[in-house]
Amino acid sequence: MKHIKTLLLATALCIGTVSFTQAQSKVAHINTQELIKAMPEMKTAQSELEALGKTYKTDMQGSYTEFQNLQKEYEADAKNQTDAKNQERILELQEKQQRLQQFQADAQKDMQEKEIALLEPITEKAKAAILKVSRAQGFDYVLDSGTGITILTDGKDLLNDVKKELGI
Repeated sequence: MKHIKTLLLATALCIGTVSFTQAQSKVAHINTQELIKAMPEMKTAQSELEALGKTYKTDMQGSYTEFQNLQKEYEADAKNQTDAKNQERILELQEKQQRLQQFQADAQKDMQEKEIALLEPITEKAKAAILKVSRAQGFDYVLDSGTGITILTDGKDLLNDVKKELGI
């Protein structure tokens, strides 16, 4: 009888231990920022954004130079003009300055929209690859180690596996 009780207790402990280990979630981590930087699509997107930025910068510099030249011209010729003409020129310069500021704001907004449009498919592709690899390896949770949060050190790093999945 005593052996049966011991055997039942040992069996119960084994079942409890097995249930506990099966109930634990598997956790992995990945630095998504590093993954996205390594993707070839990101390099292409950065090149496009840089080209667009250079175009806007060139346009802005040309418009600003034109504005400065007109301002110098008006200042030099102010003595030879009537007060009414000088007031008209001041208003013209103020309008040009407002258009420059509006152009700058529009360019900045356009750059942000272009960046979002270019980065969205890249991040979706990275997310899909992370999901595919983590499911294939049986992970329940994947934490982003690129956010500066300290994470479990014994969790698996999926970065190399996801890079392999993406062919990088």
